[in-house]
Amino acid sequence: MLSKSKYLIFLIPIFLILAFQSQEKKNPPSSEWPEITQTAKPWTRWWWMGNAVDEKNLSNLLETYHDAGLGGVEIAPIYGAKGYEDRYIDFLSEDWLSMLDFTVNKAQSLGMGVDMTQGTGWPYGGPQVSIEHAATRMIIQDYEKVDGEALSTPIIFQKKRENQFDAELVSVMAYDKDLNAKDITAFVKEDGMLDWNETGDWQIKAIFLDKTGQLVKRAAPGGVGFTLDHFSKSAVGAYNSYFENAFAGKDYGIRSFYNDSFEVYGADFTASFFDEFEKLRGYDLKEFLPYLESEENTEQVRKVKSDYRETINDLLLTNFTKNWTNWAHKQSKLTKNQAHGSPGNLLDLYAAVDIPECETFGSSYFPIPGLRRDSADIRNVDPDPIMLKFASSAAHLTGKNLVSTETFTWLGEHFKSSFSQMKPEVEQAFLAGVNHIFYHGVTYSPEDVPYPGWLFYASLNLTQQNSLWPHFNSFNDFITRSQSILQAGKADNELLVYWPVYDVWAKPKGKMEMITVHAVDEWLHPTQFYKQSKMLMESGYSLDFISDDMISKSKVKEGQIQTSAQNSAKVLIIPETGFMPIETLRDILKLAEEGAKVIFQSKPKSIPGHHSDQKSKESTFNQLWASIAFKGGKAKVGKGQIYLSDDLSKTLEQLEIYREKLVDSGLDFIRRKVADGTFYFLVNHSAEAISQTISLNTKAGTVMAMDPLTGKRGTVSSESNADGTIVNLFLKSGESIFLKTFDEKATLDIPAWPDYSKASSTTDISKNWELTFTHGQPKLPAPQRMETIKPWTDNNSPEADDFSGQANYTSEFELKKTEGKQYLLTIYKVYESAKIWINGKEAGNIWSIPYQLDITEELQNGKNTIKIEVANLMANSIRYLDRNGIEWRNYHEINFVNIDYKPFDASNWKTMPSGLGGKVQISEFD
Repeated sequence: MLSKSKYLIFLIPIFLILAFQSQEKKNPPSSEWPEITQTAKPWTRWWWMGNAVDEKNLSNLLETYHDAGLGGVEIAPIYGAKGYEDRYIDFLSEDWLSMLDFTVNKAQSLGMGVDMTQGTGWPYGGPQVSIEHAATRMIIQDYEKVDGEALSTPIIFQKKRENQFDAELVSVMAYDKDLNAKDITAFVKEDGMLDWNETGDWQIKAIFLDKTGQLVKRAAPGGVGFTLDHFSKSAVGAYNSYFENAFAGKDYGIRSFYNDSFEVYGADFTASFFDEFEKLRGYDLKEFLPYLESEENTEQVRKVKSDYRETINDLLLTNFTKNWTNWAHKQSKLTKNQAHGSPGNLLDLYAAVDIPECETFGSSYFPIPGLRRDSADIRNVDPDPIMLKFASSAAHLTGKNLVSTETFTWLGEHFKSSFSQMKPEVEQAFLAGVNHIFYHGVTYSPEDVPYPGWLFYASLNLTQQNSLWPHFNSFNDFITRSQSILQAGKADNELLVYWPVYDVWAKPKGKMEMITVHAVDEWLHPTQFYKQSKMLMESGYSLDFISDDMISKSKVKEGQIQTSAQNSAKVLIIPETGFMPIETLRDILKLAEEGAKVIFQSKPKSIPGHHSDQKSKESTFNQLWASIAFKGGKAKVGKGQIYLSDDLSKTLEQLEIYREKLVDSGLDFIRRKVADGTFYFLVNHSAEAISQTISLNTKAGTVMAMDPLTGKRGTVSSESNADGTIVNLFLKSGESIFLKTFDEKATLDIPAWPDYSKASSTTDISKNWELTFTHGQPKLPAPQRMETIKPWTDNNSPEADDFSGQANYTSEFELKKTEGKQYLLTIYKVYESAKIWINGKEAGNIWSIPYQLDITEELQNGKNTIKIEVANLMANSIRYLDRNGIEWRNYHEINFVNIDYKPFDASNWKTMPSGLGGKVQISEFD
């Protein structure tokens, strides 16, 4: 891999050439799909179980992944399968590094990329992490000293378990009845007895530096050890140096290092914490420990806890995230990080890395008719796509193009998730700004391991053994086409919404505030930030979230708020805010002075944190606010304007910032701006078909439709007006489409987009089918003849009921084909993916609702043949294995669990419908 400096040597002349070319001649409008790059294709997490990998299987599997349409892999070493211990390779050993080298070289030969987790399992840690550098927590032991009596109890750390480490006494503090503090550490003798007897009753708190004892979760061979102290610069530095030394100066050609979501349980302290706190916050936290421990909803408790949490954030951001990224850059590598779950400002943590990564976890509800969502097969979580926008906002505002996501984690129970369920989930991620999909995931499984191969304990298992794998390429093509557009140009969002993180940090409950995906009902949903953001998005506005630090780094150019050279927005919105730093209010006023438009929902109530000169600072804040001379809720500040309004939509209209009215039809959307126009990604996740005229805020000379499912393109009739562009749109429930609006009139060498809204005639071909099983488990059932097409699980055949794999439905039919007409094949039910051949020609795939495919080009007038290869789920064959006591799961660590984290057992499952059901029809359209 070339170093970044070498890349720059090549890129600078290219940029100069392109700049001169653009001055001489503007590139003509493009009707093509954007270039299919390595990152446009979906990538996958690749679990190396026990690191039991070898060159032959690595080579074969990478070729298999490449042929299926994957663009890259993310190596994640974990625990191994029992019985294969002789194949295990210790992490970072010479043999392991040799396998890494082989993997990268093989992947590069296929045009694929490789990322790797900087450790095994998660979170970061391993045998190289000394007890000194291990995850740390603060333990406070309480004592009561009565006036005139010596403390009879020695101040010695009280272990809660026999093998617990001896904690280090950091300090001993005494507090009187008014909570005035004294440091009495010097009066503690070697035996723990306190030689101090000052007059009065005292509450005594002994502060210990303890180790959490947490070991790396799901560790691979050679990776077992303590979890890292992420708040310690020296610990993180030592951790990075270990890898640098292990690599011995060799560049293994990986693209980036990856860090999973923050799951460092109980870690809330580090050795230098009190010193760091005093430098950052200006006072000694030890004097205020009673407030840190209290959960009373008082001003002082909220302020002290806010300062504590902000300091934790600062240490995580500086000592881990930025420190790690800077180190990776020196190795000519990128960083990819999941900030969620951490006790920090998600926006700043995401922004500090090269590729922010969010996560889809569980199953979302979509009212798409026919979309299967069995409550017994999903986790008791309610994913919120707004959570994904923290990562995309950080990328957009800091000029980073890629926003990745760990996708489909526990989408459903093992072996029961289909492409049709995956499609709306991934579309929801796209709508939130994600454009670099990582599947969760694929397990390395050697060819000599019998069906179903090695599997990770958590779904979704997309392996070469999966019965859907032969059809995986079509799903990947959908992702690839979509991402080729979503990675083009830049985000086109007009609003910035301030996230008041200090309101989250000021909550009186608990000590740490872990900002997790699973606790959104506590830290996100009740807030005006969430409610106003959701309202604006549902009204048709495009927005990003912005942090205090991002505001401080923004500038104004021609009335637009520039957060980076690549990103700008029209207005900054400050939702109802409890706590805002003085510096942030100053920065907002500065932006207004430079010409920015700002809307406050209300006056921020106070400043965060404890200050020795509290009244003076609050006075300064109030004076700054008072300097905004509102008249009728509006103030001119320098070149800009500041509004005070609880009706954000009305104020935005006054500012002539208009919503996309297309959402009134039930559509969801996201926009990308490119050199010659604007891309709209439109999705119908509503329960009804949408057939109506919609308006686009973008003024267009020409409009083109692009179908990510098939790759087909066509011009769309459009009409310009004062507000933008009007187009007629027909999308069935479950469909999505890209529209490209060209800034100028363009002549495109593509046909008009077909109108599928009303069929002129329909031919039913549901009769007389033959079914032949071609490949699968546990064995191939006998062929079936069907008077009317139906699932193969509806034919009283136990062998067919147990079968997972592929089978062909074949038939013949007569059809009068008319030139100039369009013909759409519709299948009422597909369980779960269908590949279609008409007259021996492959026409395409059907795997998502609505189950339809344009077969105009393949049809002929008169007699036609049709073959439909159907791939079903693995569920039925796994049920067969469990019912017959055939052992297939036997792993170290967690082994294999169901969606409720209980031992997995499919023996009592009902037969999952498999094959085709309902009617098969061909509709003719004018």
